[in-house]
Amino acid sequence: MSDGPPDGPPAPGPEHALLKPFAGTFRATVKLWMGPGDPIVQHGTMINSFQVGGLYLFQDYTGDQVPGPWPSFIGKGFWGFNTFAKEFEGFWIDNASTMMQLEKGTVDPSGKVWTMGSRFVHPHFGREVAKRSVIRLIDNDHNDLTSFLTGPDGNEFKTMEILFERAKS
Repeated sequence: MSDGPPDGPPAPGPEHALLKPFAGTFRATVKLWMGPGDPIVQHGTMINSFQVGGLYLFQDYTGDQVPGPWPSFIGKGFWGFNTFAKEFEGFWIDNASTMMQLEKGTVDPSGKVWTMGSRFVHPHFGREVAKRSVIRLIDNDHNDLTSFLTGPDGNEFKTMEILFERAKS
């Protein structure tokens, strides 16, 4: 694989190939925990496609129209492998805040479980938090994402779970 000049532009490598099962259209069931108790449950559609010469998986999410805190939720992101840093990187923006979330992480030896981490000022807490996301490739038609935040007491708690199922044609 080329990492860029002087050999020319980079080309997708084996780490990028691990992301191929995520390409396509998926229906999502989203559970959000805003505090103790039952989660808010919403649904939407995620359309993932490779862009920029196959180096990045573009994620385009549209939530179903529902009453609640995000009646018209939209989000966009990119996920790829940084061949220089030798780690996966993700970038996400949505209309629930004005922050740009950046995550970095690794995949386990099976090539099916990614653990991504970041630190950012949480828009609802107004303070810096640590975030850990676990992305699991269950099979070609199913994957999920679970996100955890670390509270001021140092304890980690689940904040979001998304189950993705490939949309049937």
